[in-house]
Amino acid sequence: MKIYDISQEVFSCRVYPGDPLPEKKAISLMEKGELYNLTAFSMCAHNGTHIDAPFHFIRDGKTVDAICLETFVGMAYVAEHHGIVSVNDAIEIIEKAKVQNPEAVKRILIKGPAEVSLEAAKVFASRGVLLLGNESQTVGPEDAPMAVHQVLLSSNVILLEGIRLAEVSEGIYFLNAAPLNLFGADGSPCRAILIDNWQ
Repeated sequence: MKIYDISQEVFSCRVYPGDPLPEKKAISLMEKGELYNLTAFSMCAHNGTHIDAPFHFIRDGKTVDAICLETFVGMAYVAEHHGIVSVNDAIEIIEKAKVQNPEAVKRILIKGPAEVSLEAAKVFASRGVLLLGNESQTVGPEDAPMAVHQVLLSSNVILLEGIRLAEVSEGIYFLNAAPLNLFGADGSPCRAILIDNWQ
């Protein structure tokens, strides 16, 4: 069994333009003669490796705490793609996943510098995908992410953004990307991992 950590380190992570940076503060330090080390931190729900809940772009969409954990934990398919993901690309990714493991079609992770087109988003939204992951800090175009997010999130396709797949080959894995249980939140950081040969 091999475990791949596909998460960014929080305090050095990438941040979507305009979002606040994570901050760390030492409350207590043993090196200063105090009894223990204690750290406080603050961050945006969408810093680094994180999930987008439907509430992020859908007014009455599900919040993080309302999403079934099955969405984040289970078989997944990693597909490598560079550039814009077209309709045909999306269909091909889904078909490849289905052939290898029908359960993995529910969780698709895209490796590489990829941008999901609006048309491809509609394909993923219509094919029973529970979770769509990518390496960018946003699944759609960085300068105009709303339309792609709305199509996916309105169909309850949860987004896993800012993952790191450089060490991971295409194929089937077991994914655990459970978010923090943040009541009423539109997103959450997570420690995403992939397990190869997990059985």
